[in-house]
Amino acid sequence: MYYNSYGYPYQNPYYGNGFYNYPNFLAYPNGAIQPNQFDQNLPINSERGNVKDAGPNPYVININEASKQNNTYRTALWTGTHLQLTLMSLNPGEDIGLEMHPDVDQFLRIEQGQGMTQMGKIKDQLDFRREVKDDSAIFIPAGTWHNLTNTGNTPLKLYSIYAPPNHPFGTVHPTKADAQMAEGHQVSYVNPNYHWQHYYY
Repeated sequence: MYYNSYGYPYQNPYYGNGFYNYPNFLAYPNGAIQPNQFDQNLPINSERGNVKDAGPNPYVININEASKQNNTYRTALWTGTHLQLTLMSLNPGEDIGLEMHPDVDQFLRIEQGQGMTQMGKIKDQLDFRREVKDDSAIFIPAGTWHNLTNTGNTPLKLYSIYAPPNHPFGTVHPTKADAQMAEGHQVSYVNPNYHWQHYYY
């Protein structure tokens, strides 16, 4: 199930390899991030295009800046055979929602804001609770129920690494409502490269 963005806020460019000082990704108003890491002369905001997942190609990006500039609930930035990286932004008071991935390990890194993470082996018993903030790393073992809530007054900016991939290649969910509409039930997707399942309640 592929999701095409129908609206993406104006943003500053995502900057890639700082050694060359040129953008890997440009952000545009209509759901658009255009990869151009091989064109050093392309001026910023000179084109319009659609979101592109850079995987499984070799790729370099300033993940801190990309995370902070992302305004979508979820955008798949790189999807490979064995792992996937997504950018996420949670509004104040918003949470990811209680979920569990039976066969997927997950890593979250907070780049801006503060929140509360909860985890547990049983859906109604999330005994593991920690406050998290900028620079916090969260490790979620496969089969663990978990949630992350923005407890601050500004958007919580983070990135998530799934192993193996957990969302379809090129996934973009501008809002949490879009994500719930696309994945609000158990999803099973088979691809020659990977397989995943979601459980949402």
